[in-house]
Amino acid sequence: MGVITRGIANNVLGTGEIDATDGVNGVIPASNVNNTSFGSVTALPALAGTITTVAGDPPAPSEGQVWYNSVAGALKYRGFSGTWASGGNLSTATRLSTGFGTQSAAVSAGGAPPSPSGSATGETDTFEYNGTAWTAGNDIPIGFYNAGGTGTQTSGLQAGGNESPNIRSDKSFEYDGTSWTAGGTMSAYREGAGLFGTQTAGLAYGGESLTPSVAVVSTIEKYNGTSWTSGNSMSNTRYINIGVGTQTAGVAFGTSPATTATELYDGTNWTSGGTTPPAQTSQQGGSGIQTSALLICGQNPSPSIVSYYDGSTFSTAASVSTARAQGSAGKAESNNETSLFFGGYDGTSPVANTEEFTTSAANITVSES
Repeated sequence: MGVITRGIANNVLGTGEIDATDGVNGVIPASNVNNTSFGSVTALPALAGTITTVAGDPPAPSEGQVWYNSVAGALKYRGFSGTWASGGNLSTATRLSTGFGTQSAAVSAGGAPPSPSGSATGETDTFEYNGTAWTAGNDIPIGFYNAGGTGTQTSGLQAGGNESPNIRSDKSFEYDGTSWTAGGTMSAYREGAGLFGTQTAGLAYGGESLTPSVAVVSTIEKYNGTSWTSGNSMSNTRYINIGVGTQTAGVAFGTSPATTATELYDGTNWTSGGTTPPAQTSQQGGSGIQTSALLICGQNPSPSIVSYYDGSTFSTAASVSTARAQGSAGKAESNNETSLFFGGYDGTSPVANTEEFTTSAANITVSES
């Protein structure tokens, strides 16, 4: 082992005096330091979470189980693998529509015309999805695009956005599965605001406001089904970005202009929630809850990237077939096991594509020898 020189701490006696028999720089006897191997160890305690070796894969592994497949020479675990499949196309190609609901019961309301910029008149169309096809519903009273949406097909909420023609809005509307009715008026105009929660407990944040001047803001407002009240502001201003979750457990991803900050909301305060992938900081879709969310596509140039979010970190999920920005999602999913993504802008024109995301249990390979 060589020689280990004592320091002062090795030479302080119980009485507080320095041991002068070998000096401050004495040598520790080899007998104290020569246990250089496990040769004299007769037993080890049981290890928790032992990885078993299997000649193949276990016949019925449980979620989270890890094993080594000796035939494949691979470390594996039982998890979920997600895939996208084509759903029924929208009747009309659209971008920046208000989306909410689930994969089998979604709503697309309003939307912008083909031009990607400049003055535009918002659409009034409402379409409902039943898991297979879209059908026309009753129009929203005022044409909107780039408005927030949340809730379910029979209890949805739309807030803010651009009115027709290109007037920032402070209005909200409620949808009952058949008709739209006026909701409470927000204290600020919010075009491109994020919105999450439910029709009776929603939260709108950020957006481009007109008060006191045209600017992207960090303020928030909570909705109780009747009226809006202010809450604690976010740490970052946010515009044309997605948020998911509930009024007491929400998450906001990125912002435009590009900022990768993710923020978590607990019903009162905002805290940092990790780094949003740079390609997905704005004009993206999303669904799920604060601890199990799916972030879909992002700003131009339109990526096809999709990410999982577990409440703190992001990981890569299966990409969509049609790369696009400004698409909408059925946000009311209770987790990221199913999702719906529709419409958007592919860099040339709006699209009518609908894609459905579904996860299934799978034996996932971590590494191979």
